[in-house]
Amino acid sequence: MKLIEKTDLIFIAGHKGMVGSAIKRSLLRNGYSNLITAGKKDLDLSDYESVKKWFAFHKPQIVILAAAKVGGIEANFKLPCEFILENLKIQTNVIEIARENNVKRFLFLGSSCIYPKICPQPIKEESLLTGSLEITNEPYAIAKIAGLKLCSAMRKQYKFDTISLMPTNLYGPGDNYHATNSHVLPSLINKFYTAMENNNDKVVCWGTGNPLREFLHVDDLADASIFALEKYKISNSNDKLKDQNEFLNVGTGKDISIKNLASMIAEKIGFKGKIIWDKSKHDGTPRKLLDVSKINELGWHASISLEKGIEKTIKSYIYEKENNLLRV
Repeated sequence: MKLIEKTDLIFIAGHKGMVGSAIKRSLLRNGYSNLITAGKKDLDLSDYESVKKWFAFHKPQIVILAAAKVGGIEANFKLPCEFILENLKIQTNVIEIARENNVKRFLFLGSSCIYPKICPQPIKEESLLTGSLEITNEPYAIAKIAGLKLCSAMRKQYKFDTISLMPTNLYGPGDNYHATNSHVLPSLINKFYTAMENNNDKVVCWGTGNPLREFLHVDDLADASIFALEKYKISNSNDKLKDQNEFLNVGTGKDISIKNLASMIAEKIGFKGKIIWDKSKHDGTPRKLLDVSKINELGWHASISLEKGIEKTIKSYIYEKENNLLRV
């Protein structure tokens, strides 16, 4: 039995971002057409009164919180206050007010950066709060942990039907391709494509290239989100729910070194120059591979391979670039 109905009024917070727009596309493909969104001019998610008035007027039945301030290592390092404060405001407002307005189901989307910098691989949900965080994205990670724990507390104390997903590194159409503030995969696409356009014979990449990372196409996350909304239910019968029952990892279960990722992207784009690694830049966590056995056991599996996903993303990058749609 599905836990949501095709006729439910679904609010996607952050519908213009890479994740929110992918979820919107997937909902429409799956027959959910009763969707509601709001631009920043109509709804400031960081302003409590604005959110309160909006919910009271529109009365959504399902809420998907895909809105967040995100960025790569450099952005997190330079703007720690913005990353923790803005995300805390958005999460607290939307989660609290959704409960007060009797929302039927609430989906919180977190990030794999919630896990300690050093922990057993692949990373199980039970690893949460077992060690120190990676310092370069600690503010963002703390905000996401707070959002996850607030959802858990709301469920335990008020029986508010919240579920949470922790996706691995995401990529796909609508990503941010800023030269310094983007995540690694879109940053590499932008670097190599720009180098090819300008006939450059070399590209400088950050770090050593040795860290291992897992990448999930955003369309796979969107499908996992709908799967979870339809089928993932946490029982309220146990008042002492443990961390491993509070959320699900979402990923492919496969990782790749940044060096090999760069080579793959360069090949797909057609860049034949030299790749130089700037070892003065941060590497971040040495490895981050999620254990996705729990969501796999429920019946969901990623379907887009990294190779095919990168090909699709490069095509969308070129289209967005040619039509002045790139987020930079």
